[in-house]
Amino acid sequence: MAQFPCYTGYVDKNLTLTLDESLLRAARKVALDRSTSVNQLVREFLASLVRETDRQQAALARLDEIFRTTRIQVGRRTWKREDLHER
Repeated sequence: MAQFPCYTGYVDKNLTLTLDESLLRAARKVALDRSTSVNQLVREFLASLVRETDRQQAALARLDEIFRTTRIQVGRRTWKREDLHER
């Protein structure tokens, strides 16, 4: 029986980006100032973007839950629109 090696852990994936030369030059300067690489800057940016998206989705899910489970009693309106916008 033939055996095939397999990965049991995480394997990094490569991504190819096409950047304007001036943008890449500026990114290299930022990376140098931060003692890192452009590659690391991109990784950190994407990780931050994903975290922010996850936070937004969690907040929307919480709002949806609040809207579905909360009932608010609202009384009769005793004011007119004009009253609110008096000048």
